[in-house]
Amino acid sequence: MKVLTESELRMILKKENTDKIVVNSNVIVTPSAREYLNEKNIELIFEDKVKDIKVKSDPKNEEKREENIFKPKYISKDTGGYFENKPENMTQLYGNELVFKDHCNIVFRGKIDSLESKILEVQVIADKNKSKKLVKELQEVLQYVRNILRSEVVNEKIENITLFGLREEEIREMSHNPKKHIGVDHILPEYKMGEEVIGLNYIRSNVREAEISSIHLGRPDIIKALNRLSSAVYVMMCRYLAGYYNQ
Repeated sequence: MKVLTESELRMILKKENTDKIVVNSNVIVTPSAREYLNEKNIELIFEDKVKDIKVKSDPKNEEKREENIFKPKYISKDTGGYFENKPENMTQLYGNELVFKDHCNIVFRGKIDSLESKILEVQVIADKNKSKKLVKELQEVLQYVRNILRSEVVNEKIENITLFGLREEEIREMSHNPKKHIGVDHILPEYKMGEEVIGLNYIRSNVREAEISSIHLGRPDIIKALNRLSSAVYVMMCRYLAGYYNQ
């Protein structure tokens, strides 16, 4: 059962001037929230009491009637309240559903946005240094990340995980045993490794941040996809030091 508190009301109304709030009938409105609405002369309407407005009958056929169904522009996912204008402290989650900007899905999307920005930045560095092979693999990483974001937005499960022609099991094995598969020991990044390796390490740490922020989404497939991506970027770092991108 959802609860609408006074503090939530204040946040909703801070940026939105309205004379009525519409909530779902299953929402519990606290006494302090009701008192606050009374003080502000804001009408509280429950959704099941919003009646369809009927248009007058066609004089030629009185049995014909049209119904003008109430369709809100935005709906609060947490309270069920309706909005005609989007408050500044809220944003769209799915369709016309609004949530506050600190909602876990919105935080996750922000992390993915930052990750994409860093991938593009390192691509520019690689292109400047004429590392065409690295640019190509970074483009694959970028598309992989964009597919993760798409799967979250459209609520579509991630089925297969592959990168650089490697299956997820191969990525995991290579990241755990780089000496065996790549020819270099496990690495501890340092500035002498150069801007491309340090840039890749930045991408890897951003992936980890995105993975942590995805925990509250209830999407184990996204967690797994990001976990494998961090391993894949580590493999890229090892490959770079082994001279793979100079071939």
